[in-house]
Amino acid sequence: MSDIVIIMKKDIHPKYYNKASVKCACGRSFVVGSTKEFIETEVCFQCHPFYTKQENVIDTLGRVQKFKERLSKKKVSKKRPVS
Repeated sequence: MSDIVIIMKKDIHPKYYNKASVKCACGRSFVVGSTKEFIETEVCFQCHPFYTKQENVIDTLGRVQKFKERLSKKKVSKKRPVS
């Protein structure tokens, strides 16, 4: 077998950080490998509903009802014709 040598282009690849720190909005921080030195995220494996088995239900029906209530409370004003 012949030895295959792969030559990569120089100066086009971003710097890779083996110990990039990640900070989540829940307060947890951990270390990963990344091309960014510091990462801030909103959801991690400790607080994501898929991993915690907790489901956050969004009440979209309640929002529509609240909107209709506000709309019905709004006074209907008719403009008087200018004579």
